[in-house]
Amino acid sequence: MTESTFLTEAERVRYSRHLVLREIGVAGQEKLKRARVLVVGAGGLGSPAALYLAASGVGTLGIIDNDRVDISNLQRQVLYEAASVAESKVQAARARLAALNPDIQIVAHDVELDAANVLEIFAGYDIVLDGTDRFTTRYLSNDACVILRKPLVSAAIHRFEGQAMTYVPGQGPCYRCLFPEPPADGLVPNCAEAGVLGVLPGVMGSVQATEAIKWIVGAGELLIGRLLTYDALQMRFDEFRFARRPDCAVCGENPTITAPRDLPKACSAEDLAAVTHLSAEEVRNKLAGSDPRLAPAIIDVREPQEFEVSHLPGAINVPVRELRDRIRELPADRELIFVCRSGARSLTASGIARSAGIAAPSHLEGGLLAWQQRIDPGFEVA
Repeated sequence: MTESTFLTEAERVRYSRHLVLREIGVAGQEKLKRARVLVVGAGGLGSPAALYLAASGVGTLGIIDNDRVDISNLQRQVLYEAASVAESKVQAARARLAALNPDIQIVAHDVELDAANVLEIFAGYDIVLDGTDRFTTRYLSNDACVILRKPLVSAAIHRFEGQAMTYVPGQGPCYRCLFPEPPADGLVPNCAEAGVLGVLPGVMGSVQATEAIKWIVGAGELLIGRLLTYDALQMRFDEFRFARRPDCAVCGENPTITAPRDLPKACSAEDLAAVTHLSAEEVRNKLAGSDPRLAPAIIDVREPQEFEVSHLPGAINVPVRELRDRIRELPADRELIFVCRSGARSLTASGIARSAGIAAPSHLEGGLLAWQQRIDPGFEVA
C-alpha cells in the first residue's frame, strides 16, 4: 500500500497523536481535513466544540452567531478574552481559531438563523453541531437537518446539568422524537436568568466535538437513540434510550413538517416568574398528602395516543396545542400541575395557563421520564 500524500509533513507532525490511533490514523485524519462542520452558536457550548474541532484538523469549520461578546460571557465562553468584549462573536471566534490552526478554513456566518436561510447555510456542511440556548433555533436546526439528511449533534446546558444526543439520518430518532414540541423562547430561563456553572459547557461542548469527530472518521458508537445527561454536582453521567416515533412531525412516517418554519412564541417571558417547578418527589408528596377532594389536578398535555399508553391516576388529558381553546375546562378550585413526557410541553402549558389568568401554575420538571426514573420504574412512558 502506498503512503498517502494528502497530509503535508507539517500536518503529520501536528496531528501525530491522531495518526498513532488505530481508529483514526492517516485515513481518518484525511477525512477530518476534508470535512465541513458547522457550529450553530458561538457561546458556551460552541466555544469548546469549535476549539477542539479546529485543533483536530477539521478542514472547514463554520460558525454561526449574530451576537457580540459581553463581559459576562467570559466566565464560560473560552473562545474569547477581555479584549474581545463588544466585538462580533463570529469575527472574534474566527481570529482565535485561525491563530490556533492557520491551516484550516474558518467561515463566519454573522447572521440570525431562521427559516429563510437555514437550508442554504446547512447545505454547505457535512454535519451540524447545535449549541444554542434558544428553543426556536434548536428545533429549526433539527428540522433542517432531517429535511437535508444531515447529521446533527445537539446539546444543552442548565445550571449544573447538561444533555447531548446525536441524530444520523436513517439510523435513529431526531430531537423531536424525544421532545415533540418546544416551550416558547423566554419561558425557559437562559444562562443569565438561571445561572450556569462555568465549566459545564466545556464538558458538553467537548462531547459534541467528540461525536462529530467519531462520525467523520467512522469510529466508536454514537449517541444515536441515547440522551446523555450529566450532573456536575453529583459528578454523574446517565443516559436515557429513546426510539424514533412513527408519528414524529418531521422524521415520522407521515411528516407534517416538510420545510423549515420559524416557531411562534407561545407566551411572554414575564409568565415564567409565576411558574412553579416541581420535582417528581414533590408531585408524589402533593398527591399522597392531599384530601382527595382538594388534591392537585394533573393536566397531562401530551397527545391522546401518548396519554392512552399510560398516565398518572386521575390525570386530565388536554394536549398543549388545544390548551388555549380549552382553558375553561380546567378545574378552577384546585392547584394545577401540568405534566408531559420530558417537561418541555408542560412548561409551555404552564406559561399559557399563566397568560390566561391562572395565578400559580406548576409543572413536573423532567416530565414523566423523571417520574419513571425516580418514583415508579414500572411506569411506561410513550
